[in-house]
Amino acid sequence: MDPSKARWSFEVHGKEVRVGRRVVRLGFLDGEGYQFLDEPLAELETVRRFRPKVDVFTFIQKISDPTPKYDLPMELDNFAVVRVTTFDEWLTHQIDFKARNKVRKAAKHGVLVREVPLDDGLIRGISEIYNESPIRQGRPFAHYRKDCYTIRKMKATFLERSIFIGAFFEDKLIGFIKLVANEDASQAGLMHIISMLQHRDKAPTNALIAQAVRSCADRGIPYLWYANMDYGKKQGGSLAEFKRHNGFQKIEIPRYYVPLTLAGHIALRFGLHHEVVNWIPHSVAMQIRRMRSFWYEKRYVDSESA
Repeated sequence: MDPSKARWSFEVHGKEVRVGRRVVRLGFLDGEGYQFLDEPLAELETVRRFRPKVDVFTFIQKISDPTPKYDLPMELDNFAVVRVTTFDEWLTHQIDFKARNKVRKAAKHGVLVREVPLDDGLIRGISEIYNESPIRQGRPFAHYRKDCYTIRKMKATFLERSIFIGAFFEDKLIGFIKLVANEDASQAGLMHIISMLQHRDKAPTNALIAQAVRSCADRGIPYLWYANMDYGKKQGGSLAEFKRHNGFQKIEIPRYYVPLTLAGHIALRFGLHHEVVNWIPHSVAMQIRRMRSFWYEKRYVDSESA
């Protein structure tokens, strides 16, 4: 779930629940995938009593626990996951030759990757990456021109369980990962991964993924996840291919949608708990994305030349 779309939040047993508005009010755990409900059935009762009411509450199980445990309305969600044993196993057997060559290419071009502390130098480097372009992946980049104070505040979430990885070229930060483990270190997720567009030819993102696998292997974390493999009706695409090349596989886990109001029951009956974009045919959605990308890129070029 996307925390940026939340309208308000409240606390349940020491963890923040956020509420976003779709057709109905959908509640979800902040940092989903990085933390989990301890006692979902008991915590649902707390959510049920909160005002204003949550219509539907959703939660997931851990990647290591894919068998449904609760007699509640459920759908299958998916994660892009690397099963981590050793770094050598990943490099030799789990990725394809394209990804392996890119990891080597990054090293050959002088890209160095290492774990780094969250300090002023890292924040300044992240700011430079964020400010490289206002458009990324065909849409406005949400972090463009954010000040260093805001960036530090963003990166300090789940700090005690975070691993920061930097990719450097000639001592300059050209990419970074924020990797966050859950409470029992049974899985770790890429909360943010980004590289400079101008250094794309040096394959820094592949080098960052390689170090993320190494960091998990060194800590005995068995699962590394990178968001979803599929998004609603959108399957495949360049990002999914990048994940597959780098050893990520699609793993399905239970996602529960619990109706807490009459509106919630009606929403589940008619599928209104999903985002509106999921109702649009895939071919139409692809055309809309192409048109949107063209419009944003043209707008950016026009503003730069004005």
